[in-house]
Amino acid sequence: MIKENFIPTINISSLIKNKFDTKIAIKTINKIEKACINVGFFQVVGHGINLKEIKKTCDVGYKFFNSPENNKKKLSPKKWNKKNKNLYRGYFPNDVNGKEGLDIGDLKVSKNYSLKLNNQYIEYLNLNKSFDKKSIKILEKYFDSIFDLSETLFKCIIKIYKKNPKISHKAFSRLKTLSTLRFNYYPNQAKPVEISKHDGVALGCETHVDSGIFTVLYQDKKGGLQVQNRKTKKWHDVPFNKKALVVNTGRALEFLSKGKFKATNHRVLWNKSKRLSIPFFFEPSYDFKMDQSYLTGHKFKNNGQIYEKFLNKSLKKFIEYQR
Repeated sequence: MIKENFIPTINISSLIKNKFDTKIAIKTINKIEKACINVGFFQVVGHGINLKEIKKTCDVGYKFFNSPENNKKKLSPKKWNKKNKNLYRGYFPNDVNGKEGLDIGDLKVSKNYSLKLNNQYIEYLNLNKSFDKKSIKILEKYFDSIFDLSETLFKCIIKIYKKNPKISHKAFSRLKTLSTLRFNYYPNQAKPVEISKHDGVALGCETHVDSGIFTVLYQDKKGGLQVQNRKTKKWHDVPFNKKALVVNTGRALEFLSKGKFKATNHRVLWNKSKRLSIPFFFEPSYDFKMDQSYLTGHKFKNNGQIYEKFLNKSLKKFIEYQR
């Protein structure tokens, strides 16, 4: 029997103003630490993002995916649209892995900045090709909001190691961050993407772990997301809560914490009806040195491979990035 409370729900309202030293904030940080260690997943309420803002963002996503194919492919990477120069971000069709997707990077990145930096992941995506100005404003606002929330959660991790939360700027810099806002659109799928080899369950998204620090997800009421218990290997549903966002740990956090906060297997069940999810992959700056002393040492040595190379290895496991 699945325990309803396997995925804890944590009210983080005490943290939103970046006050980490009050009694209630310390209790909240302890709950986050426990959830990251034991489960690798938790839901947050009191996160400060207005529900109307989330709904507007969902509406923008649905409008885009329901637009003509030629409108969507204006944003496709070069693999699907030879006219485009973008290789990493953009729209990918449902013939890739049974779902349509749209990957958006930091919208503060300008065309000139991208050309000057010349980095494979810091791409300028011209949303004006497929979105009206009002929709772009909504996307910009949501990216800013979810980035700030993610950084607040990461500052909690820094506090766990009894360090100053302000050091988060060493790992995360707007314009350099590899963070991605993704829209996953599951159309009326005629057949599953995969049948689980372990328990025969039909899947809409295969079992995997995420690459970054945190993933912060909005899932619609149709749900389907499941998390694997690391000890028992059983699968647990992540219940829908319209006021909550789902947070999970990724491989980058597992590495920086020397395995204290492990990335957790998760998957999405197959569902014949269409649905939308919006994960935000919170990832460091491309040139951040993945040195474990950042969290666990007395002094940050600033050694190790840059995050861009760390991400390269992770993405090889995902079919939509085989470009």
